[in-house]
Amino acid sequence: MRRSTSANHMDSWNYFNYFTEIENYFWKKRGANLLVSPLDWAIMETWQKAGVPLEAVLKGIDHAFESYQRSRRGAGKPLKSLAYCTDAVLEAAEEQLEAAAGSAPKTGDRPAKEPFSREELRVYFAKNGAQIAGAAESFASERAELAGRLREIYESLSSAATILDAPGTLDLEDLERRMTILDDKLHATLTSHASEETMLKIRREMDGQLATYRRKMKAEQIALVEKQYAQKRLLEEFGLPRLSLYYFS
Repeated sequence: MRRSTSANHMDSWNYFNYFTEIENYFWKKRGANLLVSPLDWAIMETWQKAGVPLEAVLKGIDHAFESYQRSRRGAGKPLKSLAYCTDAVLEAAEEQLEAAAGSAPKTGDRPAKEPFSREELRVYFAKNGAQIAGAAESFASERAELAGRLREIYESLSSAATILDAPGTLDLEDLERRMTILDDKLHATLTSHASEETMLKIRREMDGQLATYRRKMKAEQIALVEKQYAQKRLLEEFGLPRLSLYYFS
């Protein structure tokens, strides 16, 4: 199975299942089937958006665990967050990119099969649409502007879903572009309609979780993690889903 070094090339089921595979691998390494924190999800999203290949993430996690176990902190204490793995993952990604640059491109690949059925995608779109429509209905009486924005996003999602009925090979990259745009619109809508108290609560949570790791991460990494963390928590506060195909499982 061929995996790309870019997030724009979505030609395998494993790459669409990027988050679940990382989550499961981290569980296995940690030896505890615990829920991955919002901070961990935010970090995974920054890797996905940066196009870090799945192999590089898993290799980096291995290296981070080896380093942690050799350190004083690793004596009897589990590694709790993916934040500790950030440097090792990025180093593994750079190594893989350098190795790929030195190899000849492959030719004659067979066209990739669609990673999941159109019927599965229809169910996914319908479930997400129902959540958005339900939220719009619940806000209709007291927050009419928010309800109207959510209805617009619901209509755009329904329109995008009609692509699944088109003949020929399904253009997953174009479909994902549409979902990314809707995700961005949804986040902008929630940010503009969230109360100051809600945003302050999310900011305090985020600062508390990032405090231990800020010195290990570069400024641009922290900015991306903060953005992804805020997006995830706002969706949780409003009871709304992520629309990107990367969250399909």
